[in-house]
Parts: sequence; C-alpha cells; structure tokens
Amino acid sequence: MTIPDSAGRDSRAACDNDAGLCKDGDKPFDNPALPSSARLPINRCNLPAIILGGVTFQNQPSSIYLDGIAELHRKLFERLDRIDVVGQRAQIFRDYLTVTFRLDDLEDAGLTEKSKKRANANWQRMVRGWSFNSDSREGAVLKGWVESRFGLLPRFHGEPLRDYSEPGYRRYLEMRSAGLYGTNALESQLDLLFAYGQYEYRRQGILAPLRLYRGINRIGEHEILAKRGRHRYVLLNNLSSFTRTRDRATEFGDLHSGSRDSGTEDFLPQ
Repeated sequence: MTIPDSAGRDSRAACDNDAGLCKDGDKPFDNPALPSSARLPINRCNLPAIILGGVTFQNQPSSIYLDGIAELHRKLFERLDRIDVVGQRAQIFRDYLTVTFRLDDLEDAGLTEKSKKRANANWQRMVRGWSFNSDSREGAVLKGWVESRFGLLPRFHGEPLRDYSEPGYRRYLEMRSAGLYGTNALESQLDLLFAYGQYEYRRQGILAPLRLYRGINRIGEHEILAKRGRHRYVLLNNLSSFTRTRDRATEFGDLHSGSRDSGTEDFLPQ
C-alpha cells in the first residue's frame, strides 16, 4: 500500500496487518458473535437479537424500544413528562397499571371465584419471585418474556438449556405456561414495566454506559465464546442480575467482571 507524502510523492506505508494498525476488532476474540442457538431470527424491539446479545451493543449501547408500547400508552408518558418528582412519577405508573389491567377489579378482568387464586400473578409478583429464585415459575415467565420481546433464548433454568428437545427445556416451557395461565395480559404488564424503566433512565440523565459486575463460581461450567489469556467472553442467561458495586458482586461468587486478581471476564448479558 502506498500513501502520498506531503510533497505529493508516493511513499511505502507500513503493512496494514501491523499490530499498531489492525484495530478494527475483526478478530474472533475481539467481537465474538452470539450463537444462532442462543437467539431467535425475529423479535419485538428495535434491535435484532444478534446485536443485543453481542459485544457490539455493549461497546456502543443505544436505546431499546419495544414495538408499539410508546404509541399505545402515549398519554401515560405525556403525563409523566409533566411531573418533575421521581416518586410521583413512580406512583402514577403504578396507578396506571392498576387501572389499565384492572388489578384491583378482578371481576372486570374476567376472574371468577375459581380462578381468583391467580389474582396476585401480576408484574410485581413476577419481579419479586424472580429476585428470590431465578429458577422459579416467576423466573420462567420473565425469561420467556425476554425470549419473546428480545429474541434471546434462555440458557439456564434449574439446569443448562442447550438442547431444546430435552426434558429440561420442556419443564421450563411448562413452568412458563403455568405462570402465564389465568393472568390478565401479564406480558403486556411487563412491557410497560420495561418501557417505564427505560423512560426513567433517560429522564434522570443516566445516558452514559454503566460498568456492571456479576459474581460467579465455577467459570469452567459456563459457556465461553472466546478466550485469550486471562480474558474470556462468557455467554450468560438471557435474564441475569448485575450490580454497580464490585464488592457486592464478590458476595455471590469468587470471580467477577473487572477483577484483576482472579481474571477479567467480559460477560455477554443477553
């Protein structure tokens, strides 16, 4: 390759494969792709699954919008725009879900005396149940919601989910179906919860990428997409919890993202 110098003459440049020049991240380790076995070809948001679950999105994050939510619930977000107090916006959001999905009027929602045992199967119950036990029925519902909306398939629910013809995956589907049965548009409630969370991040000015940590044990049992020395790209479940505090992450595992004592892990938090 030749490059004209300042006098217009050709001069021999360095090889474009030199370490100092090849910075485009085209090596497999620099940008490992999300395997096709971990994603669906379509989803219900503005970015495809292969981007959401890969390194590209982590390096260059952008806003995520679920299809149709902002348009369908436009009046809610217009009302939130007029409120400056965070707590008041949160209460308006809770009231809106309660009224829209008739959470306090079970008969209006179509529940009968026989089905009222499912009355508490709402968005709050799902989030609370998953936080206590990610492999619970509530966890299955949330992982299924992530799969449906973002196209990211679950990798673990009580056991690794690798072959979707095996009993473990069927048990996950059964728990997911049982969690959704007899509820009042539960996944639509979760859609609004996600949209509200994204709204609050933007409203509060949290625009810069956040560095998050996750403690893990037995790194060898995880799916390693790429490895170089002490650095590894780890494929996690489609729904995983993180913390902004590294010390808190160490409470949940010996190894954590960003650690220089036990290795640096570049997680792919689908």
